[in-house]
Amino acid sequence: VFLLAVLVMGLVLAALYEHLLDPLIILITVPLALLGALAGLVLRGLPLDVYGQMGLLVLVALAAKNGILIVEFANQRLREGLPLEVAIRESARSRLRPILLTALSSLAGFVPLLLASGASAGSRISIGTVVFFGLLVSTGLSLFVVPSVYRVIKGWELQHQSRWRARQHG
Repeated sequence: VFLLAVLVMGLVLAALYEHLLDPLIILITVPLALLGALAGLVLRGLPLDVYGQMGLLVLVALAAKNGILIVEFANQRLREGLPLEVAIRESARSRLRPILLTALSSLAGFVPLLLASGASAGSRISIGTVVFFGLLVSTGLSLFVVPSVYRVIKGWELQHQSRWRARQHG
């Protein structure tokens, strides 16, 4: 189900952007989120049970949101004619506060699940651990990884497009 969710998300993003490389850049946040989720489970000594797997589905959407914000804003800046480096820098700088604020509010919302007690606390702790640690690591790493990957992939794409245009006109 997890792979199906990632595939559907990739297809929806591909349809939205009418491009295959932008969803690839955005979905680079998914392995970062998985890294954090699995690290959180290991740190707390919890198994990856059914509830944790449901938390992974929630985590995919929350993690991809950060990538979407950065990529969309950088694409807008490129369309306005800014150079690639400037577009990346501006998008990362201007999206930093919204990304951090939404991540902090989401993390605060999952703290009660981390500290759950009583009946069925195991399920809430499992979901909370996966989403909390996954979102924490994903947010921290995606602020650096997404712009870097965007730079590499978009730089290659723009270079390829300029060569294609040169062949068309010359």
